[in-house]
This record gives sequence, structure tokens and C-alpha cells, in this order.
Amino acid sequence: MKLLFAGTPATALPALTAVLDAGHDVVAVASNPDAPVGRGQRLVASPVAAEARWLGIKLMQPQRAREPGFIDAVTGLDVDVAIIVAWGQLIPDGLLDVPKHGWINLHFSLLPAWRGAAPVQRAIMAGESTTGVTTFRLVHDLDAGPVWRQLAVSIGQDETAGDLLDRLAVVGANVLVQTLDDVAAGAVPQPQPTSGVSLAPKITAVDARVDWTRPVAVVVNQVRGVTPWPGAWTMLDGQRLKICQVMPYSTAAEGLAPGDLLATKRQLLIATGDGLLELTTVQAPGKPPMAGADWARGARLNPGARCE
Repeated sequence: MKLLFAGTPATALPALTAVLDAGHDVVAVASNPDAPVGRGQRLVASPVAAEARWLGIKLMQPQRAREPGFIDAVTGLDVDVAIIVAWGQLIPDGLLDVPKHGWINLHFSLLPAWRGAAPVQRAIMAGESTTGVTTFRLVHDLDAGPVWRQLAVSIGQDETAGDLLDRLAVVGANVLVQTLDDVAAGAVPQPQPTSGVSLAPKITAVDARVDWTRPVAVVVNQVRGVTPWPGAWTMLDGQRLKICQVMPYSTAAEGLAPGDLLATKRQLLIATGDGLLELTTVQAPGKPPMAGADWARGARLNPGARCE
């Protein structure tokens, strides 16, 4: 089939590779414009854009998908299907029906659960043990189009959002190729259920700040859900301390209030709303990640030190 592929992060690369390996003709790739990175603000291509350049595929990088020039360019491609995987752009109504079979979105949840930008992160933060991948046809409403295929995937007990997303990207790439086979065979996508809808808005730094009054299990899931980005954090003595990895320690925190730190020779513990957590790995400003106990020894914490 003749395809347009739209995506930006490394998460989309397995899908691009899979459709090419399956023999489909990707005539163009759409990705976000090169972005300034680092102190020198050097322009760097997204992973998908870099791959398209390396493969010699026509690359389009509109600031917005609704730009008239981009709409005209997509119309001129005359593709059978447009695939979108984590592009980060909203497709305008005027483009939805331009490909012969529409736009197929690979989404990392079992729709209608977790519609939105952060389905993997929100599922982990909610303490769920199962998620999955869905291919569906784009419509005007957010992630509400008819479904081609779904596949359930278990969430590992200690799996972070980054780990799970990498795994779903590979699983989803195979489901996407199967979906293209379905389209070629004339299959019809099925409407989503009207019940079971949940939303997954974009994760912000505010979402990543730890509230130590919450139970151990909630804090653990929050840290997993915002790792590696934007990264869980807390305030200690007026500075931001990044919380990279935590582990439940005890259901008892006698004499300690939520946020109070307790450093031993081998562990750095913190009190939560219903027990103690071990801060396994932390990262101080301007420093690399390190074991919590090692950081605590170097920081020489004052008695009564607490995080907020």
C-alpha cells in the first residue's frame, strides 16, 4: 500500500520500520520541525525525521498540520492510508478523509480507556496491571474513532512508563502491520464502546511533584508513571530533588510525619501517608543520579530534614 507516515519520537520508529519491512511504500514522512537543543541551541531533528532523511524518504515538517501548504502536499501524495504514531499534532478535519482509507492511529492503550496524550503514564499512575495497543481510524473527536485491532499487554509490577512504552512500541508495530492487511482485505473498523471512557491528559511537572501524604502504593505508581520524563521530584531545603527510583519499605513510620527523611548507613527512607519508602535512587541539582544512601551521606542531612 502507498502510505504517509507521521510521527516524531523514537517510540514511533518500530512502526515505521515494520511497515517498510512488510513491503509497503512509504512515499513521505511527516514529523515535527527540527528543534533547538542544549546550551548552544543547535537544531536537532526528531528521531523519525532523522530516520526519514537517512532512508531518503520525502520529509515534511510543518509547524502545524492545518497549514494550507501541508494540506496541499498530503492531497498531492494520493496515498491509500496515512499512519500516525505519536506525532504530537492534531489532524484538521479537512485532512481526515484525504487518504483513501483515512488515517490509522496507533494508540498505546485499550480504547476507550485513556484517550489522550499520556495513556501509558496515566495507566501506571492509576495502578493498573493491564494496558494494550489499539489501531483506530481518526475522527474529529479525540481518540474516539472506530477500532481496527486491539491487543492487551500486562504491566510489570516495577515497570516504568519509559520501559512500558518501549515494549508497547514493538508490540504495536506488529498490530499496525496486521491492520494494514485488514484494510487491504476490505475489513471495516468497529465503533468504540460508549462506556469505560477515561482521559489521559499530557503529564506536566506539576503532576510529577510527589505528595508525601499519599499512601506508599500511590507514590510508587506516581514515580513509575513519570519516569523517565518529566521525572518525580520534591523540594528539600529550597532545592528540587529528583526521585528516580523508590521501593516500599515498611507499613510503619512511627514518630515520623509525611515527608520526614530517615538516613541509615545503607538506606535513605522517607515517611508517606501510611508507611515508609526507600529512596533507592535520587538526583540532586547538577549531579548525576546516585544511590539514595550515598547521596544522603554526602549531603550531610540535618536532623529533622524533610521533603515537601
